[in-house]
Amino acid sequence: MQRVCFLLKVRQDKLAEYRERHAAVWPEMLEALSATGWHNYSLFLRDDGLLVGYLETEDFQAALDGMAAAEVNARWQAEMAPFFESLDGTRPDEAMKPLTEVFHLA
Repeated sequence: MQRVCFLLKVRQDKLAEYRERHAAVWPEMLEALSATGWHNYSLFLRDDGLLVGYLETEDFQAALDGMAAAEVNARWQAEMAPFFESLDGTRPDEAMKPLTEVFHLA
């Protein structure tokens, strides 16, 4: 099982709405994430907009590819894009660059 952690930056003026949207993620989005191998997926948001994502998956690239093929993901990413800083024309899920794990206590 791969453990994946990534960082993104939520716009300061969108923090409250970002929290609200994630308190009510669409059921079909949740189903797609589960079906494509996203497990123990968590998002942590700091007050300055730093977003830390964590998930576990058998194959991160396959999980990304599975979501890229899901119609619901295209709609979700289009709605979420305005919440983030520095995407440079990419979707939020395309901007998720895994951090290198340097320590793990099992």
